[in-house]
Amino acid sequence: QVQLVESGGGLVQPGGSLGLSCAASVSIFSVNAMGWYRQAPGKERERVAIISSGGSTNYAAAVKDRFTISRDNAKNTVYLQMNSLKAEDTAVYYCYARRYGIDYWGKGTLVTVSS
Repeated sequence: QVQLVESGGGLVQPGGSLGLSCAASVSIFSVNAMGWYRQAPGKERERVAIISSGGSTNYAAAVKDRFTISRDNAKNTVYLQMNSLKAEDTAVYYCYARRYGIDYWGKGTLVTVSS
């Protein structure tokens, strides 16, 4: 079992920045991939960014060049730095991990981009 706990969501103005954190209950050396998904009201959950155990990253086109995913193996934590936020980035952001072929999800943290 892997427990994932997100933090850092909140309200931010358009053009602003916000950082999210996801702490895992296991050593992320044993996790194949971690990342972030989001779900906006009335829409399906979509992948935002993924980072592999080797550090390779992949971003959705909508966030590329604005968001940065990173990991701190010593802290078993993955981060998502979000810059130049837009209203359409408003969503619940979920932390994701895949370990030994099993997918795990956090409970989500709300990010609201509004003036």
